[in-house]
Amino acid sequence: MRKILMLSFVAALAIVGCKKQEATISRVVTVSYPTITIKGQQFYSFPVGGGPLPSANTIQATAYDSFYKQSLTPVVDASRLTNVAPGLYIATVSARNSYGFTGYGYVYVAITNITDSMNLGGKYVRTANNDTVNITKLSRGLYRTDNVGGVLKSNPAFIIPGYFVQTTDTTLDMPLQPSAQGNFSGGSGAIDLTPGDTTIMYSIQNNGNFGTQIRTFKKI
Repeated sequence: MRKILMLSFVAALAIVGCKKQEATISRVVTVSYPTITIKGQQFYSFPVGGGPLPSANTIQATAYDSFYKQSLTPVVDASRLTNVAPGLYIATVSARNSYGFTGYGYVYVAITNITDSMNLGGKYVRTANNDTVNITKLSRGLYRTDNVGGVLKSNPAFIIPGYFVQTTDTTLDMPLQPSAQGNFSGGSGAIDLTPGDTTIMYSIQNNGNFGTQIRTFKKI
């Protein structure tokens, strides 16, 4: 992908009394985004009121644009992190190259009193289309699904990951989070722990690429 940057300058002629003339030069710039690498821990879990939470001073990351060979200084925004209420909170790490293209990385902090012995990880099938997804436990109560929409493999562009936290035996929180298809969040998050029939349910909100119906996933 290429982007045209327009650069203006004033050219003054050496002849006394001549007016200044403006000229426009076009330069072709290749679009390239810095890669953010989180150094150290990326996934945290604390009980309500627990800590200490990661901060802009403790989150370590590097940023590098491999196309333009630029090492950059990442900026950490941990202002949304809190331990006051159960939920999943996300810190953002960003860096912008000399052409204004910004890359992002993320640190995930789960706040939950769920026990560490609880494990929802495994393979699930979406009941609406029989497509399978994989849910991975990252930390106590914190999970990643590799296909948040339960989208069929024939639509690979819409197969995107999602992160959620189990807040109680029957509820989950999937906050607003970034993806290749734009930001999204989960609504009506619920868990059914019937022995031998674990079920996870939620809708996808704040993203027009997905319908808002409840998506049901059964563990297999």
